Amino acid sequence: MTRRLSPELLDSLPAADPAALRSRRDLLRVNWVMGNAAWFAKAVPTVKLAGEAAIELGAGDGTLARRLGTAGLDLQSAPTDWPPDRMWHCGDLLNFANWADYPVILGNLILHHFDDAALRALGTIFNRHARVLLFSEPRRARRFLALWAVAAPLGGANHVTRHDGRVSIEAGFAPGELPRLLGLASDWDCREETTALGAIRLIAVRRP
Repeated sequence: MTRRLSPELLDSLPAADPAALRSRRDLLRVNWVMGNAAWFAKAVPTVKLAGEAAIELGAGDGTLARRLGTAGLDLQSAPTDWPPDRMWHCGDLLNFANWADYPVILGNLILHHFDDAALRALGTIFNRHARVLLFSEPRRARRFLALWAVAAPLGGANHVTRHDGRVSIEAGFAPGELPRLLGLASDWDCREETTALGAIRLIAVRRP
């Protein structure tokens, strides 16, 4: 199944649009069902050293970053309830100037938004600055498209979520693909796992 990027409806809707608000609630439920936040909460302490700063890419409403105690980086400004003692960076990933401050980088359902060229550019940045990478992304496979086509309507997802979930899976990754696209060579220890519900998860740690 060839990787294909298509526009997501949520990206084109005003933040206060009722369909957008409903879709964001859907996404919270999807993340909970998939166990994404629980996986990060379990995985991060196993690879993060004491005193290391971490940042979540595409932090959105800050839910995951708050739970993990990380900084946030997003195109949008910090949420109104963001802790005043926690860093929030507003900007584009490819033009972010503070990578050197964050040896631990994580992201939930963010990298599938980038084409192969942009992923290579991000990989160059990660290879220069990061020690640890943790990502949870959609697993690209026809069986997960079929699962989503059944589960999303049964779960009450609205039309925006149903559409965006499908195109997210189409833009997702097969095993071994994300380390290759990011250019994580022999100086990284990479571990991947695929879940029964369609997540592909990567933990990459730079060798000493």
